[in-house]
Amino acid sequence: MNTEHVLNHKTVIYGFLVINLFFNCHSNKGVETKKDENTTKLSIAQTLQEQENLPITEQIALYHKLKKENPYGYNFENEDEMTMYGYRHLWNNQPNDALEIFKLIVEEFPNSSNPYDSLGEAYLAIGDSLMSLKNYEISLRLNPENFNAEDQIERIKYPHRIPITSKEKFAKTYDRQAYIADLQQLGEKLLGVHPNALKFIGEADFWKTIEEKKSLITNNTTFAEFAWHCSEIIANINCSHTSMGSFSLESDMLPKALRFPIQTRLINGRLYVIDGYTNSDKVSVKDEIIEINHIPVSQLISVVHKHIQSQGYIETTIYQEFNMWSTVIIPYALRFPEQYTIKVKGKPRPIELNKANSMEVPYQDNSIPYCGKDLCLELNENKKTAVMTLYSFNYYPWNNFDEFKQFVDESFKKIKEKQVENLIIDLRFNGGGSAESSIYLLKYLSRKPFAYLNGYGMQQPFKDGYNGNLFFLMDGHGKSTTGHFMALAKELGLGTIVGEELGSNQFCTAGQTVLRLSSTKLVYYVANTTSRLADINLPDEKGILPDYTIIQNIDDYLNKVDTVKEFAFKLISDQD
Repeated sequence: MNTEHVLNHKTVIYGFLVINLFFNCHSNKGVETKKDENTTKLSIAQTLQEQENLPITEQIALYHKLKKENPYGYNFENEDEMTMYGYRHLWNNQPNDALEIFKLIVEEFPNSSNPYDSLGEAYLAIGDSLMSLKNYEISLRLNPENFNAEDQIERIKYPHRIPITSKEKFAKTYDRQAYIADLQQLGEKLLGVHPNALKFIGEADFWKTIEEKKSLITNNTTFAEFAWHCSEIIANINCSHTSMGSFSLESDMLPKALRFPIQTRLINGRLYVIDGYTNSDKVSVKDEIIEINHIPVSQLISVVHKHIQSQGYIETTIYQEFNMWSTVIIPYALRFPEQYTIKVKGKPRPIELNKANSMEVPYQDNSIPYCGKDLCLELNENKKTAVMTLYSFNYYPWNNFDEFKQFVDESFKKIKEKQVENLIIDLRFNGGGSAESSIYLLKYLSRKPFAYLNGYGMQQPFKDGYNGNLFFLMDGHGKSTTGHFMALAKELGLGTIVGEELGSNQFCTAGQTVLRLSSTKLVYYVANTTSRLADINLPDEKGILPDYTIIQNIDDYLNKVDTVKEFAFKLISDQD
């Protein structure tokens, strides 16, 4: 299977910095799982990874040996973790090793559909289409809704058929009844798969929205219009892990000439120009747009708001998502106008814009300097201050947790050597990852034992942990495990929190079931598990709130002034 397939069906892309895998918000799976009240099971995938110097046959022999000698000591029942260990080999261009791991998983879980799907993918990777076909057919028989297996069978049997592209689907129309059947299916699947589908919306209101969308459908409704309807239904769940893959589908479909031809930034409800692109002669950077095609920006944003998924009622995530995808979202909200006219504050006449030529989608926020890696430590010895930047917790026992552990260990060794008195932990843009990463860092920061997810037991802090002043920086991008981490930081009173409302909290609906509507073939992702911190009583509908709400204004954004970090430094200076 090629990489594009893997990204589309085995992983989900969130934002632009983090690829969140099956365990995006860790759902009680990992280095330790609960055996009974007093014991835990070790990760068999991590155990095998630690022996990667051994040939794959010897790793598998070790698996069988451990299962025979210590069947209750390891989490042999964790199919997902072993699957991701197999994909680690596949993505590292070791298809033959991945093949043997997937054979093992099929042997261990013969009645599960996914192992056969993965085995089919590995056989394709080594060029054996007949064995690939055989395994995909078994997978589809075990799970008739496995559309990936269905597609792969089609490709293997009919290699000369060219599938329809997303750009071709943009203006494609389907029969009205097909659309209506898919909307009904979407509603039923969301309620059937998502464990907390009605946590933030009543069932009557949920179905009311679907019925309203059905009433808007005609035989002339395009797939693009239908997808926009679906995004509102999915956003009603108020779950950051349930989506159509952010707005990547909408962006892929949208013709260049229909894109909104100006890059904008929404700050406190005001929409500013930050790049005029082909309209640089007509608008200036920092111009405030107050109308688009005679529709007030406030009214437009209220429409857009309904289509962007976020956790609970957290609005910072919605604004961050809009700023990334505004050149795509605005055309959908306005139903794809051929021409854009804007009204700029302080200018007497409306401005007719040139069509889009090229632009960056999703738009990356470059106003905050990137430290160069996902994990960074900067030391300011004069002020006895350090900044630890974590763009991701995406480090798993079956893959690269040792990399995270090494970074944290070495960082705190340097912090101790330099006698750092103030530590800033920057979690902005952090989309989450594994519980293990979050726990490991918290053990250096907490001064007392703490509970994490159910099944992990009480976590004991490291004896040589950090004892200085702590400051945390966060924003609406922070999702998933980042919410768990910051919820505990707040609950334990570890330090001062600066920035904006976090995009998540102690409650996380996680995991992912990839689904596809029967008629239109629209793909969407639905959270299928719940991960909630033990003994935390913060409100589920809000993100973790800062002690100091600091938002970068338009001038600081354009001048690349890191307002949030500078405020934290000021707090430190004021302490001296």
